[in-house]
Amino acid sequence: MSPALPRPGLREVEPYAAPQLDVRARLNTNECPYPLPEAFREDLAAAVRLLPLNRYPERDADEVRERLAEVNGQRVEGTWVANGSNEVIQQLMLAYAGPGRRVVVFDPTYGLHARLAWVASSDVAHIALEQPWRLGSEQVTSALEDDPDVVFVCSPNNPTGNAQPVEIVAELATRGEALVVVDEAYIEFGGQSALGLVADHPNVIVVRTFSKAFALAGARIGYCFGAPEVIEDLRRVRLPYHVSALTQAAGLVALDHMTDALAIVDAVRSERDRVLEALPGLGVEAFASDANFVLFRTPHPTERVWQDLLDRGVLVRDFGRVMPGCLRVTAGTPEEIDLFLSALEEVLR
Repeated sequence: MSPALPRPGLREVEPYAAPQLDVRARLNTNECPYPLPEAFREDLAAAVRLLPLNRYPERDADEVRERLAEVNGQRVEGTWVANGSNEVIQQLMLAYAGPGRRVVVFDPTYGLHARLAWVASSDVAHIALEQPWRLGSEQVTSALEDDPDVVFVCSPNNPTGNAQPVEIVAELATRGEALVVVDEAYIEFGGQSALGLVADHPNVIVVRTFSKAFALAGARIGYCFGAPEVIEDLRRVRLPYHVSALTQAAGLVALDHMTDALAIVDAVRSERDRVLEALPGLGVEAFASDANFVLFRTPHPTERVWQDLLDRGVLVRDFGRVMPGCLRVTAGTPEEIDLFLSALEEVLR
């Protein structure tokens, strides 16, 4: 019997994945190092006990959308919720990209933007940014050549950590007709949000997540703000009942504990800044960051540095293939950062 054949080129692409290893300091995926407090767990347990799990969840997560809209000063009809910000982006690609349509990304940036555009069978254009990886009018002109359908802006950018100027996002939206997708997964840690552009720019959509500042990477909750007509288009491509009742409950309870989340953000920023201050003393080039991680460059092969750190119980992210000499470390707890800095000093010595 003949085997079923996948789409051309599919098996030439490796699954997107980051190592999940049991080490003393897992600092490779920009997760929050602290859980929300025990009161959150108790409130969530109480909420879950009341869920009618024999029934489908509320189809469009309306209560979560209402709360998010209220907290962020947005319209409910311009607010959307999904299973992590990656699903929001996937839905945007299904609605606005696709065969024969052009998607622009500014490299280096979050790899899922281009991958999800490819999954939707879009044409992907890569525009390379030079250090310090800051967008300007020249890059806007390059991005808008050939009339793209979608342009991604990641701010603060992953993996470089720098925020992009909001005025450049506005320029992208004003000079072109493309949907400008602003990925603000790390906005709580620094940088200026583009959320203020949404009301007057119907082609701007701002994507956020509960995974970082809200310490809920395991719950998979993402959301976005945009023009109501864009949100309606997402409803047309989303799977039915795509956000589980458990996920919706976690989001609502997390919003009740926003004060706790903001306290965590301050602690993470403090460790990020400690890393930025310490690395130059080790002979390492560290790049300023508005996010919860730090990109750094060593004089040694990244594969060797990565493995030597892992041997000492520290897992970081190796970006050497796309950015020579560069690795990225998440801002962890003080104990995790102590271990990272001492391990790195050993490795470099």
